[in-house]
Amino acid sequence: MLLLSLILAHLISDFYLQTDEMVKDKIKNIKKHIGHHFLLNGLVLIVFYLFHYKEMSVYWNLIFPLLFIVSSHFLIDMLKIKLLYTIKISNEENLKNVSLFLIDQLLHLVCILLAGQFFLGIDIAGIHEFFQYEKELGTVNSVLFILIVLILVTSVSGHLIKILLGSLPNQLLTFEGKYTFKNERQEAQYAKNHTGNRALTEEYNYTIFSKHDLSRGKLIGYIERLLVLVLTFYSAYPAIGFIVAAKSIARFKQMDDRNWAEYFLLGTLTSMFIGITLGILLREVLT
Repeated sequence: MLLLSLILAHLISDFYLQTDEMVKDKIKNIKKHIGHHFLLNGLVLIVFYLFHYKEMSVYWNLIFPLLFIVSSHFLIDMLKIKLLYTIKISNEENLKNVSLFLIDQLLHLVCILLAGQFFLGIDIAGIHEFFQYEKELGTVNSVLFILIVLILVTSVSGHLIKILLGSLPNQLLTFEGKYTFKNERQEAQYAKNHTGNRALTEEYNYTIFSKHDLSRGKLIGYIERLLVLVLTFYSAYPAIGFIVAAKSIARFKQMDDRNWAEYFLLGTLTSMFIGITLGILLREVLT
């Protein structure tokens, strides 16, 4: 329960309390960001200390793990910032940015596990054996695990997909579709005196752009992955195909542009992969 609570606190601090402005200028807002982690992790550790570890050392069960988690988070974030400045990864190098994001989150998770192992008496090997031989998490642990998966399938995966797709060019972001109109005008006088037709044909090609509500697209992505998660949990894989079909029909006219279609395909496949993977994980853990 404590380990899941600490992981949940980390996700809330990283993906809900950290705003886009804080991400853009992380050096300037690093103290505020670390403060969020200090408050949430401190709250979790204080609650568990009062109810479960009250008779044990306050240093080893409260102060030391809190300092370890917060300081390791600070060091990892600073290392990532320095690395980004050193190797100068641009916004177009999406795979490198995704790799850094995944490594960053993995290191934070490892530090939380180490804090549990060395300070809080949580046997990491025992957790593996528990999931291997036992399936009964208990109500509280099940709720915590479901909350973690929900955050992963919405905010975390949304941020990951955003990094993978990179910054969409403005013409792709606002692209609505391409339309062609033909106007044919015949000369009646020519048709009376000659055989055949004499006509003038004009063709007009229009590329339609409109400003989209990005928050609406973000919400659609959340709902899409949640549906895939639920359908995967109940092994209703054929129904997932209807979601892809619905998205394709809604964006049918925009498929005329190859660049936009590639962005659409990449985002959809990534979203489906994440939803199915987390759905399988949720099913294996809870059932």
